[in-house]
This record gives sequence, structure tokens and C-alpha cells, in this order.
Amino acid sequence: MHSQDEAWLRQQVVDTAQVMSAGGLSPQKSGNVSIRCNDDMLITPSGMAYDEMLPGDIVKVSMDGEVTAGQKKPSSETPMHLAIYRDRPEAVAVVHCHSKAATALSCTRKAIPAFHYMVAVAGGKDVACARYATVATPALAKNAVAALKGRYACLLANHGQIAFGGTLAEALAMAEQVEMLAQMYMDALRVGKPVMLSDNEMRRVLKKFEEYARA
Repeated sequence: MHSQDEAWLRQQVVDTAQVMSAGGLSPQKSGNVSIRCNDDMLITPSGMAYDEMLPGDIVKVSMDGEVTAGQKKPSSETPMHLAIYRDRPEAVAVVHCHSKAATALSCTRKAIPAFHYMVAVAGGKDVACARYATVATPALAKNAVAALKGRYACLLANHGQIAFGGTLAEALAMAEQVEMLAQMYMDALRVGKPVMLSDNEMRRVLKKFEEYARA
């Protein structure tokens, strides 16, 4: 990857973070965005407003967690991003946000169940909720990886959500889908008890999604 490609990726991280914030997925300075860059990762810096962020502010971190001197401090959730990249080779970009509905639901420490077939968009019969761990700790990274098994997104207990994809656009779209599903599920609960789709039906839906992806 040439230097101009890294420059382009840095701009993409900035653009994605700003879209995420403007769209209400991550208010103020919450959340973080990253992407693979050769054998390294580019991630948003810690504690910086997205609308003030420039490509040069994006921090390059090795997959071992090493940060070259002279850069800004990387996001405090760097360990969680790195853990996902190490565990899921297909993950190229990661978006972590504190979107309103997903965060509210995460505080119940429950998954988004199979109340709607679109739950399968995240890769499983539900959108799992990772076990609680203190923010910015190895334990949180470990719990997120476990909840993402066989999935592209999960809730983080009492925290928010995290999603990944083959591109930044895919990762952001997945986070948007999770937020929409969380809101729909909460709305359904207000009306009554949602009727869940069976495991067999979700397996059929997941197969359909695989067929769409190959088409």
C-alpha cells in the first residue's frame, strides 16, 4: 500500500467518524472508528471532537498495540478494535458507537432477539450482548470478541454497540442496522410481547442472506 493510499484511508476514517456523529450514532466525542492499513491499524484519537478531526490526527497503531512517538493518543478502546482484527481476518473496518436505542437496550444486558427477520443481517439468530466489563480494558475486548462469534455486530452491556465490515461503509451500515433493530424491538415491546421467529426460520433467513451475498 502506497503512502497516498494511507492518506486516503485516513480521510475515510475522518469522514466515517463525522458521518457517524452527525447521524446521531455517537454524540459528542463518544465512539471510535478504525480500519486496517497494511499490517497496522488506523484509529480515531482519544477525546477529540469529530468535527475538528483531520487526517493527520488519525493514529497508526501496530497489531501488537505499539504507537509510534509523535502521534496523538489513540482511542481508549484500541484494545477492543485490535482484538477483533486479530480474531476476525475478514474484518477490515470497525465502528464502535453509543447510539441511543442500542445503548439503552444494552443496559438491560439482553440480546436483540429474532423478533424480525432482519436480525439475521448481523450474521446470527440474534444480536448478542457482550458480558459487561469496565470500559477500555482487555476484559471488554475479550467479551466483545466472544459476543461477535459468528456475527458482524453485538451490543456491549451498559455501554453501546460495535460492528465491523469489509469496508468502513459496510461497518457503518451495520451499526446503523443494529440501531434501527434496537429501536424497532423497543417499540414492539411497548405495544406488547413480540412474537419471535423460530431457530429453524432464522436458519432459513440466514441461508437467504448468504445467497444474496453470493449473487
